[in-house]
Amino acid sequence: MELRSLAAAEPFTTKDGSTIRELHHTGVQSLAEASLGPGQATQRHYHARTEEIYLLTEGGGRLEVDGESSDVRAGDAALIPPGAWHELVAGPDGARLLCMCAPPYSHEDTYFA
Repeated sequence: MELRSLAAAEPFTTKDGSTIRELHHTGVQSLAEASLGPGQATQRHYHARTEEIYLLTEGGGRLEVDGESSDVRAGDAALIPPGAWHELVAGPDGARLLCMCAPPYSHEDTYFA
């Protein structure tokens, strides 16, 4: 078993501008916690190979996936297919979420307009 603590994970900034703490990164998937401050947004982007699931754990905001927008809040989970343009704009309380990626997140698979 590989057990990792979120408190011990070193934060870093992804290409889209969110701060993440990666918990697991294997050959087939990754799990990280991402956070955005109040009003902060990720840069609109897509991943050619990676499917993502966002699970909001605190706060909320507005999530756009391929032109469809929805308000999201803690407890909501969104599936983002490979190739789908997406952006998350945090609400007034910011946003904290778990990001599950398969295959694992990589800067090289993150594309902008």
